[in-house]
Amino acid sequence: MRQKELRLALICYGGVSLAVYMHGVTKEVWHLARASRDFHGSDGAPAGIERVYSELLAHLKTRHELRLRVLPDILTGASAGGINAVFLAEAIHSGRSLEPLTELWLKLADIDRLVDPDARPVWRFAKFWAQPLAWWLMRRPGSVVSESVAPETRQEVARKVSNLVRGRWFKPPFSGPGFSSLLFEALQAMHQTPADAPLLPPRHPIDLMVTATDFRGHLELLRLNSPEVVEETEHRLPIGFTARTPANGGQRLADVLELTLAARATASFPGAFPALRIGEIDDLAERESLEWRDRDRFLQRIMPAHYRREQTGSVSLIDGSVLVNAPFAAAMAALPSRPVQREVDRRFVYIDPRPDRSGSLTDEEREEPIGFFAAIFGSLSTIPREQPIRDNLELLDEQSREAARLQRIVKSLRPEVEKAVDRLFGRTLFLNQPNPKRLRSWRNRAQQSAAEQAGYAYHSYALAKFTGIVERLSRLVLAAAPELGLPDTSSIERALREELNARGVEELSAPGGGANEAAVTFFRAHDIGFRIRRLRLLARRLARDWEADPDIPDSALEAARKAIYEILALYFDREGVDPLGEDFPGAAANVFGDPGRVLDMISERRLLPEVDDQAEEMLAKAFEAMPKNLKRRMLLAYLGFPYYDVATLPLLRSEGYTEFDPVKVDRISPDDARSIREGGTRATLRGIEFYNFGAFFSRAYRENDYLWGRLHGAERMIDLVCSTVEGGMDEQTMHPFKRAAFLAILDEEEARLKANRGLIDRLRQEVDERLPVE
Repeated sequence: MRQKELRLALICYGGVSLAVYMHGVTKEVWHLARASRDFHGSDGAPAGIERVYSELLAHLKTRHELRLRVLPDILTGASAGGINAVFLAEAIHSGRSLEPLTELWLKLADIDRLVDPDARPVWRFAKFWAQPLAWWLMRRPGSVVSESVAPETRQEVARKVSNLVRGRWFKPPFSGPGFSSLLFEALQAMHQTPADAPLLPPRHPIDLMVTATDFRGHLELLRLNSPEVVEETEHRLPIGFTARTPANGGQRLADVLELTLAARATASFPGAFPALRIGEIDDLAERESLEWRDRDRFLQRIMPAHYRREQTGSVSLIDGSVLVNAPFAAAMAALPSRPVQREVDRRFVYIDPRPDRSGSLTDEEREEPIGFFAAIFGSLSTIPREQPIRDNLELLDEQSREAARLQRIVKSLRPEVEKAVDRLFGRTLFLNQPNPKRLRSWRNRAQQSAAEQAGYAYHSYALAKFTGIVERLSRLVLAAAPELGLPDTSSIERALREELNARGVEELSAPGGGANEAAVTFFRAHDIGFRIRRLRLLARRLARDWEADPDIPDSALEAARKAIYEILALYFDREGVDPLGEDFPGAAANVFGDPGRVLDMISERRLLPEVDDQAEEMLAKAFEAMPKNLKRRMLLAYLGFPYYDVATLPLLRSEGYTEFDPVKVDRISPDDARSIREGGTRATLRGIEFYNFGAFFSRAYRENDYLWGRLHGAERMIDLVCSTVEGGMDEQTMHPFKRAAFLAILDEEEARLKANRGLIDRLRQEVDERLPVE
């Protein structure tokens, strides 16, 4: 049985009230992950939508011999999309329910609930002189309401806009402390729900990052040619969390006050909410009688420049979508050094509620001049949130094409490499009987031969290895000691190079070819990348799509694949700052005073040669269980790897990525989920009215958008799962699963969604018409 992980990096756009739709989508990601977790380890009987997902996973297992695990392990978001990312990450890590966030969006995300009590009209004649202005805003032809709100809801929206106009002016109408309290209460409510097992395997990393904007900015160092270093004002302020999944449920991803701060800061829409200041969260902690234990450490991590200057109390954070609405870069930054237990299908999934935008405008709308309110709301809301993501996607595409290109190079080199290995070991006794001692001897012999045969090309290869290792070590040092306040790692690299030069590593090549003794010692102690690349090649050699061999049974391939990934885990556990001990950050902070101590500590704590011994014992045991034809293939790859590496490493710009295959990108939007209704966003969502604020003015709108988010999310989750099968699945096969999913969601939500009368019944009828029982 082939095993595969579908890993999701989820990017939640900002979209004002369209966040309600995005919550519906993220809820299906949560349900699918729960169903996948239970499918692989629970004896319980799933119900509702999770039963449908479980049946789909069972179909893959029985019909396609594929055991698929779905792991949403990277979550990023901006603005109200950042709120969805925070709560989903907490639910994944803790195993708690996501239902409290649904209640937050449906019940509390309303203008009447969000308005600051001090900004409410005290009585109906308050600011009587503002009545004409309110009338003009709402009732004149082409007004902000009449031009952007459906007729059946204009009266409700007009009433709420009137209250805003007649309330407090020149201050944000919504309450910042009230918003923080709502988020805090919802997070606390999550932890009143039963704790199931986390949705990721134990020790698997989960990364959460939301964007915020530092209104006044802070000074950051920027390296130039002349002058060498300058100070520039930086306004981007990402707030990130990284954790390892616990074995048991119930544990928070981070302090509830820190999660509240992240959600509040990223969604501080300019003009609507006051900017967030740290004192607001301090006041919340005092009201709730909570101790913010790691406050200083958290603030030092997310705003180091302010912390060094003791200015964290004066920082004002506003909506993250002002500068970064689609945080792809954060998701991409989380990819390096990710553990691999089995074959991985990595997807970047972004939720875009309004992909229609400019293309959906009529000729008349294009000809109309931009009005007063349209210009204001467009500049503050719509345009920043619609900035194209093409640059991010092109970078991902380039990385994926580079990975595919390297796979082709390796594949084309294979005949020559295998000939070289045959010449080197062809008459070696016991080649088909590897044990740890023989593997070690053969590995060293192959590495020496590859170095000697590379000739003058070896020096460029060794230099690429050396440079890459020093860069990785420098990043490790800076991550351990952010208080160094450096613009980049270049000065750390210089310090490490000078120390290595003093140790004789400057001349990498030996006179007779290959590496000199000092370089060999350095590579053995620090070249974790070489070990990981070698095992990744072995894992790739086990893939059917790389080299089909009907004589090798799937069971043997899967057993070998499992063994390789278990060995990979040994090296992944040595990466990062945590394995280096609690005293390493202190040594890292003194890297310029004693760089040798930093290098020695990394070598002593990682103990890579000892890990090599353990890995070769595990590999020898795996070889012993392989059939002869598979054993030969794997031995040729293992011993031939130095030849491949000499040829490809100078071309490999993304050698830090441990997930081997190219990254694929998927979108979830109303335009991509048309099984129930055609027409995309305009035909399904109501939150697009009133310049994307529509759902905040009507519970009926929120219920509509939330339900469509679930339906579209379910359809796209089924599409994603089915796309992991080689060749995919046809629509006819997916049809019954989609129908069952839609009906299960409608059944689950019927008792909750009462404000939008007839919505459930209308959608059931559409499902029956568009997806009849076959």
